[in-house]
Amino acid sequence: MRYFHFDTEEAQHKSFELPGAKPHYNPDRPGQVEHIALDLQLDLAQQRFKGTCTITLKPIHRGIKHLTLDAVNLNIESVTIGEVAQPFDYDGEQLEIELLQPTTEEAFKIAIAYHVEQPQRGLYFIAPDQHYPNKPIQVWTQGEDEDSRFWFPCFDYPGQLATSEIRVQVPKPFKAISNGELIATEEADPYIIYHWYQKQVHPTYLMTLAVGNFAELTDEWDGIPVTYYVEKGREEDGQRSMGKTPRMMAFLSEKYGYRYAYPKYAQVCVDDFIFGGMENTSTTLLTDRCLLDERAALDNERTESLVVHELAHQWFGDLVVIKHWSHAWIKEGAASYSEVQWTEQEYGKDDGAYYLLNEARSYLSEDRSRYRRPIVTNIYREAIELYDRHLYEKGACVYHMIRGILGDELFDKAIHNFIQTNAHKTVETVDLLRAIEQSTGRNLAYLFDQYVFRGGHPDFKVSYSWDNEANLAKITVKQTQAKSDSTGSNSQLFDLTIPVAFGYVNEAKQVSQQTLMLRLNQPEQSFYFPLAEKPKFFSFDVGNYFLKTVKLEYPVAELKAQLKYDPDPISRIEAAIALEKKGGLEAVKALGKALIQDPFWGVRVEVAKQLAKVKLDQSVAALIAGLQDNNPRVRRAVVEGLSKFKTPDSYEAIYRVAAAGDASYYTEAAAIRALGGMVTGRLKDKQGEVLAFYRQILSERAGWNEVLRAGAIGGLSSMKTVPGAANMIAEYTALGVPQALRLAAIRALGAVSTGQSPEQVEMILEQLEALSHETFFLTQVAVSGALGQMQTPDAIAILQALADHTPDGRVRRMAEEAVGKVQKKLGSDKALKELRDELEKIKQENQELKSRLAKLEAKS
Repeated sequence: MRYFHFDTEEAQHKSFELPGAKPHYNPDRPGQVEHIALDLQLDLAQQRFKGTCTITLKPIHRGIKHLTLDAVNLNIESVTIGEVAQPFDYDGEQLEIELLQPTTEEAFKIAIAYHVEQPQRGLYFIAPDQHYPNKPIQVWTQGEDEDSRFWFPCFDYPGQLATSEIRVQVPKPFKAISNGELIATEEADPYIIYHWYQKQVHPTYLMTLAVGNFAELTDEWDGIPVTYYVEKGREEDGQRSMGKTPRMMAFLSEKYGYRYAYPKYAQVCVDDFIFGGMENTSTTLLTDRCLLDERAALDNERTESLVVHELAHQWFGDLVVIKHWSHAWIKEGAASYSEVQWTEQEYGKDDGAYYLLNEARSYLSEDRSRYRRPIVTNIYREAIELYDRHLYEKGACVYHMIRGILGDELFDKAIHNFIQTNAHKTVETVDLLRAIEQSTGRNLAYLFDQYVFRGGHPDFKVSYSWDNEANLAKITVKQTQAKSDSTGSNSQLFDLTIPVAFGYVNEAKQVSQQTLMLRLNQPEQSFYFPLAEKPKFFSFDVGNYFLKTVKLEYPVAELKAQLKYDPDPISRIEAAIALEKKGGLEAVKALGKALIQDPFWGVRVEVAKQLAKVKLDQSVAALIAGLQDNNPRVRRAVVEGLSKFKTPDSYEAIYRVAAAGDASYYTEAAAIRALGGMVTGRLKDKQGEVLAFYRQILSERAGWNEVLRAGAIGGLSSMKTVPGAANMIAEYTALGVPQALRLAAIRALGAVSTGQSPEQVEMILEQLEALSHETFFLTQVAVSGALGQMQTPDAIAILQALADHTPDGRVRRMAEEAVGKVQKKLGSDKALKELRDELEKIKQENQELKSRLAKLEAKS
């Protein structure tokens, strides 16, 4: 499953475990579910369905008299074994069945007839209404984590694997897509019955059904049908977005050492999907927001990553199934790492390395600002809480560390062994460790103990110096995360062996490196290396295999050389970050040169970010030169960097991009958004111009996923004290506004509220309270995010009501965390705000003085 992440800004290392969290275990197993058969009739007009679920169960021993099944908000009509009705009790959450005859050891079939009216989870009916008359008619399911119980009775946990089939009646001309093979279709005018059969075992959460009047695009890989389903009229977008699937299947089959295991692979793009994608066995569901038009294909990395992520799950998650949710990192980390591997395969090693860096940063952000937790934990309120950046992005980094330690050949061998040994079985984290040891002889328990079974990562501070007289290099490494406890001993120390390298550049500008291994296991360690000649630069963690933070304390000359010559793009990025901290005109010149000359776009992106932090006017000129970059991601970073300088030059440069547009939606949107945050201080007289510009954009630039108009809404949210900005945002929270734009406007209401009059704040609160009663998941998420940005105690009551009444554990957690954010903000008083304003004014004046001084120094 690919999950959309939502940022929070809570205090450092808060507890992951909220009140009510407890240890979770799989339930006792009365037997092995061998097969699940669903026979369903859908009433699309009335948004209801009825059917029978027949479970074939082989008892684990004789004499079982009682069965407990998961079944939520189902109307149970009967329970039968053969022709004999069985007594049952149902409380709306669990179906308790009393067997008239105790079990033998022979398998038996139990049939449960039921119906459901307007389900709210598990199975979703999508249809047009008065507000959205063009919405398609669709039905789709979502089982992960434990929502299959909302559309059929089952033993709803991943430890039970069974074959399955779905026979479903739908009105013509709708198509029904499900797991496995289509073994039959039956005409029953005005209906058609589709019969799908999944002969490979899988858990209940991976059973799926998708119904719609879809266009069907056919492809194939190695004799296996590959199909894309999209709304009619979007066929070209579907091919553009999913067309690399056959190549991805070939790549992953080779990479994982196991040929794609299922008789077909289908991808169905559906409306209002609550995740990015879901890897149901052989039939992935994707949000239709991933479909790219011709222009959006320029920024295709999100869609391509989504497609390969869900495909990778057909091995990690579907073929090899987790036994318990606490081990979900095995599949989600591997699927996230497949994004890195595919990027490396398709675009080159530098792109793969940069993709991984941003995966690490995503986890580090959550660890720093939300909470820290072990990747593997069974203590939670609902399993869906585990689906965070520790599970996905940190999980991907763990796989990369394993690869770094073993090397590519042994890493691939270990993965092959893991999949081949555990195909069509359930696994826990220890099974991965065993596969590594069996394949390579390496025991990586120490790595798992440090990164998987406990939270955190090392924070390194690395110093480098050269003694000319002794021809001696000195390296000092501190683990700054290490703390002393009450006994005076150190805790949280990591024990890792990390590669470092001394870099040399010859007269022909050719680079060579001498690599050494350092074992780091103390709070502070110094190493001395006698060398024949002075290195040009020094690299720490060659290949960037280890998940960490690092601060480089090198001389400026070495940092400039590292930025220019280090062959590793991540090392060059680290040098750029360290150079920014040195500051001054020399740093601006080195960064400005790299912005134009570095061969890799990812480095140029990061250099633009660092230039924006060096508060000299010369940084503006250096950044403006970057607007001509041929890579849209670099141009976007340059625009965002320029927006940090509220000067006439930077404003005019960004306004030109916003007005004229850019080939990239995202770059253009970044320029549009940036203007709203710039029109303060000396640019205050531009507020009217920007407000008028935003009105024009909102009326004229509707388009793909509302990226551009959402940029205007984001810009308006920064204009907190500008009359009319809040009201303009509020207009776009109404039903009928395209969903992507509406959600952006809801979030923006919270951001803009902090500069409004009490009357306006009251209006915003009333609007958000009304919106909080809507049941759509993404609306509730947006409302939680908006209220969490406000600075009024009245927001807390709305959030608490939302947390109390939402049926979704993700929303409940977001609302509760938002309460903490509001409470934290209420602790800051007016005097502190005035102090911040004064500090910002001093910073601006200081920038001007430093820029003048730099010019004088340059002339002298």
